[in-house]
Amino acid sequence: MAYLTLKNINKIYPNGFHAVHDFNLEIERGEFIVFVGPSGCGKSTTLRMIAGLENISKGDFFINGVRANDKGPREREIAMVFQSYALYPHMSVYDNLAFGLTLQGVDEDVIEERVLKTAKILGLTEYLDRKPRALSGGQRQRVAVGRAIIRKVGVFLMDEPLSNLDAKQRVTMRSEITQIHRETKATTIYVTHDQTEAMTMADRIVVMKDGYIQQVGSPFELYFNPVNMFVAGFIGEPPMNLIPVTVENGKVQIGSNELDLKYVLDEKKIADYEGKDIVVGFRPEGIALGAHENSYQLDCFVELTELLGDNTNVYVNIGKDRAILKVDPHDTPETDVNARFSIAYDNVYLFDKETERVITDPKRK
Repeated sequence: MAYLTLKNINKIYPNGFHAVHDFNLEIERGEFIVFVGPSGCGKSTTLRMIAGLENISKGDFFINGVRANDKGPREREIAMVFQSYALYPHMSVYDNLAFGLTLQGVDEDVIEERVLKTAKILGLTEYLDRKPRALSGGQRQRVAVGRAIIRKVGVFLMDEPLSNLDAKQRVTMRSEITQIHRETKATTIYVTHDQTEAMTMADRIVVMKDGYIQQVGSPFELYFNPVNMFVAGFIGEPPMNLIPVTVENGKVQIGSNELDLKYVLDEKKIADYEGKDIVVGFRPEGIALGAHENSYQLDCFVELTELLGDNTNVYVNIGKDRAILKVDPHDTPETDVNARFSIAYDNVYLFDKETERVITDPKRK
């Protein structure tokens, strides 16, 4: 059995609200798992059930093969890092780090050794005498992380720990938390609504929506092989372009462009979807300007461009539909002109409009 097992976990509040539905997941020792999804999708609620801060309404939670539903937070040997840091304002950094060990009755010499070692890992050595109010947001967050890792527990839970930091601090702390995980090798479950954090930090990502798991996989799998329109639109920045169409005579029409489905779908599926509505998807970066072989060609009208430094977002109209293209800044087209771009067949995704499930074969394995 996996180190952590969540089996048919449900959370139903007294008012009848069903926050988490049949959540199933196995987590191996040492994995870095990220729960990601929009606000209200149930990711933090699931994390709190793992921590023992919320009761599990239905289902079973196992730690190393032992059912832990009825164990309190302390019995689960889990450390949690909150969004709000939760530091003691009247204590120094040293005392904040040492507090949990002091409560456990750990010898003072051992506490000092572990505090100094943790402070060194987190770059906090020169701040040990300071109070939290004298620290930057990033430094406070490092103290909060340090207070968790100093306990040497088996599982770290992190609930949107970077949401109070500015953009530059977030990038720095992302890499620091990833490095800490590599050094401690502790099993880590991290909650965020930021798909960039999920993609850059996770071994595996759990994408959630409305209390249901949508897909579990590596960042590579979720990006290249999304199972439905929600995952396709949530993972990636800018999100995947999704254009509704109708299959007629094995072809679909996008603006003035006719796309023959035989290049991306087998004959049986084409026949199954004849006369039905589907959705064509392609990523903004999965295109090339101009005409290219083994690709669909689409004519468009350039409405707006956004230079972002390493790339340019190009907003285009394709008939009545809009799309975003991601191009090299040196090849940015002019605005208010007609242009053509190509989508390689391998970069095209098709979805069933009714079920929202992908109907094209996986792009990569």
